Amino acid sequence: MSLLLLTAFGNAHAAPTPITIEQAMADPDWIGPPVESAWWSWNGQQVEYTLKRQGSAVRDSFRLPLAGGVAQQVADDQRGTLDAADRVYDSSRQRMAFVRNGDVFVRDLRNGSLTQLTRSNERASGVNFASDGGVIWEVGNNWFHWNPRTSITSQVAQLKADKNPADAPKADVLRDQQMRTLSTLRSDRAQRDELRQQGERWRQADPTRAPAPIFLGADVEIVDSALSPDARHLIVVTKPKGYDEGRGGKMPLYVTESGYEEAEDTRTRVGRNDPEPHAFWLADAITGKVEALSLDNLPGIATDPLAELRRKAGKDALKGNRPLELMSDFMGGGIRWNADGSQAALMLRANDNKDRWIATTSAGSARLESRHRLTDAGWINWGFNDYGWMPDGRTLWLLSEESGYSHLYTQSGSAKPKAITSGNWETSAPVVSADGNSFYFVCNQKWPGDYEVCNVNANGGAVREVTALDGVEDFSLSPDGQQLLVRYSAPYLPAQVAVLPVSGGEARKLTDTRSAEFKAREWVQPQMVQVPSKHGAGHVWAKYYGPEKLEAGKQYPIAMFVHGAGYLQNVHARYSNYFREQMFHNLLVQKGYIVLDMDYRGSEGYGRNWRTAIYRNMGHPELEDYLDGLDWLIETKQGDRSKAGIYGGSYGGFMTYMALFRSPGTFKAGAALRPVGDWHQYNHAYTANILNTPDIDPEAYRISSPIEYAAGLQDNLLIAHGMMDDNVFFQDSINMSQKLIELHKDNWSIAPYPLERHGYTRADSWLDQYKRILKLFEQELK
Repeated sequence: MSLLLLTAFGNAHAAPTPITIEQAMADPDWIGPPVESAWWSWNGQQVEYTLKRQGSAVRDSFRLPLAGGVAQQVADDQRGTLDAADRVYDSSRQRMAFVRNGDVFVRDLRNGSLTQLTRSNERASGVNFASDGGVIWEVGNNWFHWNPRTSITSQVAQLKADKNPADAPKADVLRDQQMRTLSTLRSDRAQRDELRQQGERWRQADPTRAPAPIFLGADVEIVDSALSPDARHLIVVTKPKGYDEGRGGKMPLYVTESGYEEAEDTRTRVGRNDPEPHAFWLADAITGKVEALSLDNLPGIATDPLAELRRKAGKDALKGNRPLELMSDFMGGGIRWNADGSQAALMLRANDNKDRWIATTSAGSARLESRHRLTDAGWINWGFNDYGWMPDGRTLWLLSEESGYSHLYTQSGSAKPKAITSGNWETSAPVVSADGNSFYFVCNQKWPGDYEVCNVNANGGAVREVTALDGVEDFSLSPDGQQLLVRYSAPYLPAQVAVLPVSGGEARKLTDTRSAEFKAREWVQPQMVQVPSKHGAGHVWAKYYGPEKLEAGKQYPIAMFVHGAGYLQNVHARYSNYFREQMFHNLLVQKGYIVLDMDYRGSEGYGRNWRTAIYRNMGHPELEDYLDGLDWLIETKQGDRSKAGIYGGSYGGFMTYMALFRSPGTFKAGAALRPVGDWHQYNHAYTANILNTPDIDPEAYRISSPIEYAAGLQDNLLIAHGMMDDNVFFQDSINMSQKLIELHKDNWSIAPYPLERHGYTRADSWLDQYKRILKLFEQELK
């Protein structure tokens, strides 16, 4: 028996306003812009945010006073008064530092005074407060420190991927012979060495001089670095110079301003070469000394989890330590120094995707100590990797999926991590409170698609839901730590902003940027349902769109939608990434269809096992879920089994292929939009997580690639693809076309879009594509 929930945003009982395909696919400016980013002003009395300008790609900034009044666009000559979303606070939370337009600023929160530290066309990053009350930041591979007492900005470190001129040259018999036999050469060298050494002594003795460059060697490239708050030590990450990443591609461009055919370089395919291995260094900014950080202490580093697959492929297991890389800030990882600069933490990921470590090193010791290991037989998630230091500078906080769901932990020294949250739900985006005594984070406790801001004591205990907005997107604490600024949304409400006290209560909603035309409409409200799995998955959450009341005795044609992105959640109370598709589903209901949109296995929001259910087997568990969804529609919603269609883009296009090819006769029509047809053609970062690499796991690629099943096509297929797609290459659809030609299939068509990439940007293309989908469904399912 399924659990049925009605998500009521607006009047669910009012008759939906008719929508046309032209309106649904029109430029989304007609809806009104979402609040794309929002942040507190320095005094917590105003909110600043950005909106897309009508009919333009320009983003304007607005300022809204909380005491009352209307939002005002920030004039061009007042943009220098804006604060920024990404800011850091000093230990007393009396100052904040941020980067705006590439320059560094410090704001005094006691009086609002703004100090600009840089004015340059070079972009700064990595801004942080120094332990002496100053500010540090990075420009390129150079680190700077601003002293608030002297107002002097000093270059603290200059990192160079070059040979140290003080190093002795490599041994060479001819060179040694020259130097032994020719005294003039020996004298010249001695004088050069004396000049260099004396220059270094003068530099070190003269406090007005910047330190000498830090040389990492000519055989590396610098990937990342982080300076300690005391401005003394750096953690530096390098990769081999000129590392062969494998052969890239050339994507032809046919519609160009020049009038001539052009070509664009594109990424390499999965498995063309392993990702470059990273090396890690501790550098002294004063002496220039560089020491390698050994990885030997990381548990499991020398064990090859893919040894058996390599053996089956006729390869030897890896010897020695596995190569790994620093997890990027994009994945929630990176390098974190504690407040006094005595310890640094690094989040590292094995290049085979099976392990994630958090390791620390003391500033004076080039020795990495493992603090936490997360291992997964499938793959380590690319999300839920946030971590950092607690105010005591000794305890780490971190997210981990070790329980099966992403939860918050603290870890001190060599002690076992302590779970701060737990349960069959997910913790994400944690922030330490201003007083350091608790955490705020996003949670989905009530059901997987209901996102709120939650709070928990830093020592654990009961989790408190602070908001009751259902569709929280993100949040930030006010400068004084007493209020929350929340971006939230709903199925027909693009992201807006609200504020409320951290103690909770009713949120004060500040914006509604929707157009009058869009707000006046009544929409078919998606019903959040649980579809029973007949394949051992428990139940599958889905969005159901249908008439308010089913007509007795009538059977309804069925449209099933498959979201893209692989690891993405679409069954939630937020505004959908697929807002056009949602309007299209209104149109389908208007035309007599029922629609189901499922969070199939592999989707986000349901824990580790749901995510990794597709490991080495893409397209199979997901298809089972859609077949169960089809049965559910027939059994509970008067669906007509003989009139079912399916469609989706990207991963949804891939799944449309798998549905039509592997379950012929089930879906009478399918539209595969920008679809993956062969996983050999996709990128490494995503595909190798799930299918390993083709050289050691060819079977995973064979059973997961639709082109292997194309002979099963017997129903009607539409392929639609942007020809400039640099994510899923248009070549994928050309290869599939050739395969279908060779198989003598004649029930398919292809629609190319010459000026579109993976995410279409032109209303004309959206309209053309969805008119074709609607025509296909109307012809085949009615």
